[in-house]
Amino acid sequence: MTIAELARRLLFRLRGRVLQLRPSGTPRGRVLLSYVTLPFFDRSERTLNTHSNRWESLEMTKAFLEKGYAVDVIDISNTSFVPQHTYTYFIDNYHHLERLAPLLGPACIKIFHATTAHWKFNNEAEAARFDDLYARRGVHLSPDRIMPPNKAIELCDIATLLGNDFTESTYAFAGKPMMRIPVSTTHIFPSPAQKEFGNARKNFIWFGGAGVIHKGLDLVVEAFAQLSDLQLTICGKIDGEKDFLQLYARELSLPNITIAGFMDPGSELFKKVCDRSIALIYPSCSEGQAGSVVLTMHAGLIPIISRESGVDTADAGFTLKENTIAEIMRTVKDVSFLPEEGLRERGVAAWRYAQEYHTRGKFSQSYRQFIDMLEAKYPV
Repeated sequence: MTIAELARRLLFRLRGRVLQLRPSGTPRGRVLLSYVTLPFFDRSERTLNTHSNRWESLEMTKAFLEKGYAVDVIDISNTSFVPQHTYTYFIDNYHHLERLAPLLGPACIKIFHATTAHWKFNNEAEAARFDDLYARRGVHLSPDRIMPPNKAIELCDIATLLGNDFTESTYAFAGKPMMRIPVSTTHIFPSPAQKEFGNARKNFIWFGGAGVIHKGLDLVVEAFAQLSDLQLTICGKIDGEKDFLQLYARELSLPNITIAGFMDPGSELFKKVCDRSIALIYPSCSEGQAGSVVLTMHAGLIPIISRESGVDTADAGFTLKENTIAEIMRTVKDVSFLPEEGLRERGVAAWRYAQEYHTRGKFSQSYRQFIDMLEAKYPV
């Protein structure tokens, strides 16, 4: 960490954990953003490429600064912040809207930046997955992706949404205006047109983070345990999922299932795994818009995903309807038997779709269009 970065961190603490940014010229208003502050102090490639929300937090701030607004940024972990200024707009990722809305007054436009499905849907979907696991394996595990109840959608004036029709449907009850912003990606890849799809047809990957049962890894492992002629590579840091590893110790030791562990998407190893694989399998029970799906589509993998993953597969992939082990088995077998050119068409289509809809440039363009709409709807 450089001296300048240390100085910025110290100043941040001295200001009561509020990052204050000013545009050139006299501000036309003031914006409060509650999101991710780490990238404001550490803009290294490693930091910005770990999760898409880090770059997006910077870009949202930049967009308002370019429009002439002063921007105060607080972290989602900041539970002690009390507003000291009058704000034109307040953008929150659900953590603070309920607490701060009454303090900001009716003139401040409250914006909910939704990056997950609604908390009630998320929690019920997760509970159903763990109940299903108990029915199959006779073991109770503890859900670990439960969201605290909140009234962000009820209290906001307008919302931005990282998601698709499914994600938006979980908020429809509130009747609030919503604008979709396509999730960005941390890495892009060259076209897979020259990939040897025929050689990759029997190799599949699961790629995700914490909460492996929420994200369907248990279903995928049970499916591949019955498909000895097909290979599964598990990409993700799952060593902390002790209960899962113990419960599935037999299946995870099978010769056709490999735990690759955490993989840097920018590494040559990750590229090699994607080059020798045909598809991603990701039957998550609830997402906003799954970054792992978008990232692997950029890498030319055919998406085999749940509707609840929040990503449209267009003509490239397969959207699971039931998220059952039997359906996963049928789908991966069907994919493995597709002709090579059919696989190539789908892999290239996945890449093209990601290139068109899920880049940093597309996010930037969409968020600026949102601000234009916001100013037209709620003039300063």
